[in-house]
Amino acid sequence: MRAKRKIHDAGIPYTVPDTHEMPVRMDAVLTVIYLIFNEGDAATRGEALVRADLCAEAIRLGRLVRRLMTSQPPAEVTALVALMLLHDARRDARLDEAGDLVLLAEQGRRRWNQPQIAEALPLVEEALRGGPGPFALQAAIAALHCQAARAAETDWPQIVRLYDLLERLQP
Repeated sequence: MRAKRKIHDAGIPYTVPDTHEMPVRMDAVLTVIYLIFNEGDAATRGEALVRADLCAEAIRLGRLVRRLMTSQPPAEVTALVALMLLHDARRDARLDEAGDLVLLAEQGRRRWNQPQIAEALPLVEEALRGGPGPFALQAAIAALHCQAARAAETDWPQIVRLYDLLERLQP
């Protein structure tokens, strides 16, 4: 309410961006959503190391943006939703009883949220069909981790190839 009033009082006009402006603005929107998610996934303040409320809100916002993109959402929107779902699927296994981080290789994979992983995997494939963007590549890496029954069964050569592509896109 305060923000709306401040915007109104300052006379800041509200305009819907033109279609050609959407891609530039979409990158900023996706970045902010991912920052919200990351703060929830590894909180920088407060007692809790993981803030499920922030993760859930970021996933909700990502899904909302994806729905609002009418007929065909951009691949990176789909990729971000998939990436957040895959990371969040590991939430219950990321902390031990003392609240300390558990390394990926040591996590009890049975504690991973399998329905969330199942929802995300087709989104990763859909996003990759749209081209190898940064979120799509990160989602593909997360998917490979989630598809391995044990850490030793992870497709490390494929992960290295994906990281090589990611480094070319974002040095």
